[in-house]
Amino acid sequence: MDQNNLIPESVFKIFAEINKIPRPSGKEEKMTEYLMQFGQKLGLPTHRDQVGNVVISKPASKGMEQAPGVILQSHMDMVCEKNADLLFNFDTDAIQTHIEGDWLMANGTTLGADDGIGCAMQLAVLTDDTLQHGPLQCVFTVDEERGLTGAEALSSDFMEGDYLINLDSEDEGQIFVSCAGGATTLATFPYTAQPLEASSYAFKLSASGLTGGHSGDDIIKKRANANKILVRILCKIQEHTPVRLIDIQSGGLHNAIPREGYVVAAINNSERDYLAATVNQFAAALEKEYETTESEVKVQLETIDCPSEAQAQEETFKLLHSLNAVYNGVFAMSQTIDNFVETSTNLASIRKKDHGIDVVTSQRSSLMSQRKNISSVVRSAFILGGATKVETGDGYPGWETNPNSKLVKLAVETYRKLFNREPIVLGIHAGLECGLFSVKYPHLDMISVGPTLRGVHSPDEKLLIPTVDEVWRHLALLLKELGQLK
Repeated sequence: MDQNNLIPESVFKIFAEINKIPRPSGKEEKMTEYLMQFGQKLGLPTHRDQVGNVVISKPASKGMEQAPGVILQSHMDMVCEKNADLLFNFDTDAIQTHIEGDWLMANGTTLGADDGIGCAMQLAVLTDDTLQHGPLQCVFTVDEERGLTGAEALSSDFMEGDYLINLDSEDEGQIFVSCAGGATTLATFPYTAQPLEASSYAFKLSASGLTGGHSGDDIIKKRANANKILVRILCKIQEHTPVRLIDIQSGGLHNAIPREGYVVAAINNSERDYLAATVNQFAAALEKEYETTESEVKVQLETIDCPSEAQAQEETFKLLHSLNAVYNGVFAMSQTIDNFVETSTNLASIRKKDHGIDVVTSQRSSLMSQRKNISSVVRSAFILGGATKVETGDGYPGWETNPNSKLVKLAVETYRKLFNREPIVLGIHAGLECGLFSVKYPHLDMISVGPTLRGVHSPDEKLLIPTVDEVWRHLALLLKELGQLK
């Protein structure tokens, strides 16, 4: 399949342009400027707010001027994850892509289809004068991936409309009508450097080859967490002999299941054989435990030069037990929706810094009371482990289902008409900006749709090419039908 002949051509050409633009979360200035110039070149009213959110307005098609206003929305930032052995700078380099079968993929990095493909669809709508629609606004928000802060910063008069279609979902044929709320819980543990005994042996233990993925949408898929693997092995070693932590750099973004990491530690030189045997046993056990979800899991042990200092033994003891105890994964399934995750938490990263050891976790739930509960559970494990600082952020709200949604009804009817099959209407266990919109713009009738993505928030991210055209056709018909409403 030729990358230059993908359908719809306008969407994929714009997506290719977008992937030349560096747009990490919090560094979307170049993308914001691109969007501003895009709208201005088309002669359309184009504005940005103080944080960089952009809105481009397109007038209604002839005869549809009195139709209710429609807002298309996506976020311009992307998760920046890459394979550890790849030289790549997300602040300057363009995403390189290739095709495998029906899938569009990046070369060792995240693809940026979350949510660059949504942005590309919006811009293609703005350029296509054959589409029929009522008054239209395309809204592009910043910093979604770090906590939806762009949407949170929107003023109540930044966008205007009656219906909103969010283009940030990851399964074609599914219409999302609710989402989980979430929050991040941070902890800092002390690191007091003390001399190592002359008989100490230092080693580096690494976990790699894991699948990773989105900590909301993929949390139910029974994937391994690199942080938990490392801590689990160290706790087993610690049961037999004292362990002194030297360094740990494991995991990544708060909303990604950790794919890889390493820890540097020391034990008494007399326990080297026990260490090697324990690591080998764990490696074999992990292959069995995760034979269906993590076929490439790898645990490696290396000898390193022994430094003169390491963390105080009691601090390492408490830290490891705390991290071993902190909950990770699905916490509760929905009592009202079959096979739907209600509440979860992700042990996202553990990193030694100059001031101590920072731990980042994220909690999600479709029920606010349970989101607060699981955050409290996580905090308790950290407090009992001797963390010097533990805090949960304000987070973001969930989006509750609207049982009287006209937009959902019309979206289902148009999908059925186009494809002669029923779409699935459901909620998603991930944060969508619709949750914040429901607070700032309570009158909005909303849905979220998108093409099929897999491996999101990891270098395995890929986009199922044929589903882009299906979403595009559905969006075009839905806009036409909405344009005929009065």
